[in-house]
Amino acid sequence: MLGLVAVGLVGWMWWASVLPGSYSALDMGVPDFGGGAGSEAHAAPHAHAGAAGGTAAAPATGETSVPDLIADPDRPADVHVELTARAERVSLDGGEPFDGFTLNGSTPGPTIRATEGQLVEVVLRNEDVPAGVTAHWHGVDVPNAMDGVAGVTQDAVMPGQSFTYRFVAEQVGTFWYHAHQASHPQVVGGLFGALILEPAPETDAATAAVTTAGVDLVAAIHTYPGGQRTIDGALGDSHHDAAPGDIVRVRLVNTDSTPTSAWVTGSSLRVLAVDGHDLVGPTPVDDHSVQITAGGRADLELRVPDSGAARVQVPGASVTIGPDGVGADETSAPREHLDLLSYGEPADVDFDTEAPDRRFAYDIGRLPGFLDGRPGYWWTINGGMGAAVPMYMVDEGDVVVMTIANSSGEAHPMHLHGHHLLVLSRDGVPSSGSPWWVDSLDVAHGESFEVAFVADNPGVWMDHCHNLPHASEGLMTHLAYHGVTTPFRLGRDTGNDPE
Repeated sequence: MLGLVAVGLVGWMWWASVLPGSYSALDMGVPDFGGGAGSEAHAAPHAHAGAAGGTAAAPATGETSVPDLIADPDRPADVHVELTARAERVSLDGGEPFDGFTLNGSTPGPTIRATEGQLVEVVLRNEDVPAGVTAHWHGVDVPNAMDGVAGVTQDAVMPGQSFTYRFVAEQVGTFWYHAHQASHPQVVGGLFGALILEPAPETDAATAAVTTAGVDLVAAIHTYPGGQRTIDGALGDSHHDAAPGDIVRVRLVNTDSTPTSAWVTGSSLRVLAVDGHDLVGPTPVDDHSVQITAGGRADLELRVPDSGAARVQVPGASVTIGPDGVGADETSAPREHLDLLSYGEPADVDFDTEAPDRRFAYDIGRLPGFLDGRPGYWWTINGGMGAAVPMYMVDEGDVVVMTIANSSGEAHPMHLHGHHLLVLSRDGVPSSGSPWWVDSLDVAHGESFEVAFVADNPGVWMDHCHNLPHASEGLMTHLAYHGVTTPFRLGRDTGNDPE
């Protein structure tokens, strides 16, 4: 008898986990109001979600639909870029060929540069990527309709189709773009590139206090199929020409799903910026490595020595910076990591974190169970998996404090779309250095971070682990603004599969 009960319980658990062929992202979570305003109406934010394929009933009065959250449609573009995605056999110079993807015939895709205040327009065309494609602007707080998440902010761009992204460059710093449809295989296979947003001329004087770099180098770290580790598509050690005495800004972008470390030989370094935010009062550092979480960026400043060259290293790849033909020492990684919690100088921020409008817990764990009918050992958020994870609900203008704690047994690089998080403390130790803003935060097993942000970008935003297989294994939820709905659908019948 007990055996029958157990079999019945397991069967019910399996049946309850199976997702329909088409569903809204807003069905995938239990509303959590964080102690702030909430109501029965808010508790059903998906009430106006439409049918599969992106067609939906109009939002109710007073609601906003994601496709309406765009930049000024009448404003002409200042920067226009066209990207064509292809599935093809890729050969790295000196590497092993693999079946991957390209943008405009190369991987990484072209580096896109724009100046603060410019309107950027990118037309993404899918030539023949069977699963469809999108472009997510990682770390850029774009309008929600431009976030590039299949099934949440748009439908996947299928072969023969195109989609136009438009956003104003309101931030300055190092960012990147990547696929967010079947994201793990597509990013690993090559669908990514760097995005550099330069300061407007009138703000140059302010940034000059931070850096005097005369050489600017983009260094996208990526591991292609077969374990081929590269910097900007180059295997092993590559070279970047610079003269003795040059001050160099190295824009490191970790496009992999796991954290990495970087270190410099031949020069001290300063960490100028993290995740597109300049640090206050960065000081020279020797004999330390800099940790860069999955999806994260770190801008390093170094000086080319008067004789020889400097070398920026990551495990498995490096770039030598100096005169042509001049080498630099290769060293093992320093034992000590730079601690950004205490690096730089404190400075005021423009919102009060002492009395937030909402407080949320984001507790990462792991449990056996079923995820969409699949048995396994899945990641959980606040003890829930699948549709039982929390859906974090906010109003525009809310100050939010969130505690991210990890007891899952593995590290997780956490990424909230559309917003930047201010690190307040780690394991109860307050931040004492420069304000440390992140959009990708590595949370090790046993660690707990308290972070804060202002809910100032309405939409439905993914909040997930940027170890992309982890996201597909349940470590993903959303931050949803009251009154915002989405017509787009997820599920096997829709063609939308962001993870």
